[in-house]
Amino acid sequence: MPPVSPPEPSGPPPVPPPEPPPPHIDESVRRVTRAGKDTLQSALGTGRAIRKLLSADLALARSAFGRAMAWVGVGIVFGASGWLLVTAAIIALLRATLGWSWLSALATCAALSLAVAAVAAWRVACFFDMTGLHATRRQLSKLGIFDEEQKLEEIDEPVSAPRRPEELGP
Repeated sequence: MPPVSPPEPSGPPPVPPPEPPPPHIDESVRRVTRAGKDTLQSALGTGRAIRKLLSADLALARSAFGRAMAWVGVGIVFGASGWLLVTAAIIALLRATLGWSWLSALATCAALSLAVAAVAAWRVACFFDMTGLHATRRQLSKLGIFDEEQKLEEIDEPVSAPRRPEELGP
């Protein structure tokens, strides 16, 4: 059986319904007021979110600062008290077993001490980097607030003469 096509409508095409008239001025004012209130609520919500983010970022910074101070303490303890005894033992062994001079034995122990101090300084730098409030800065930069890179670029731009209004265009 061949497919049956639907019958074609006869007569003039249907007329689309007329557009509703524009709202009265009172209704327009109510709509604009409602949109303004919604915008204000959104801005307040954004402000609360930024405040919570800043609070969490400060808590992270506080924790990182405490950890950095703990690593400083570790560096000081091992660098000052315990290492003196180890250095003395190493120097004694180098002198007695290998026959090194006092200068070479002391220089070797000093190099080892500096290496341990460098590792402790590196760990301190890593934890201090966490105190930079990076997440808050990223979000504020997205909002166009506290954008340090943009300010630095503006400072580096040469100052040009003011332009006349007809040069600015439409």
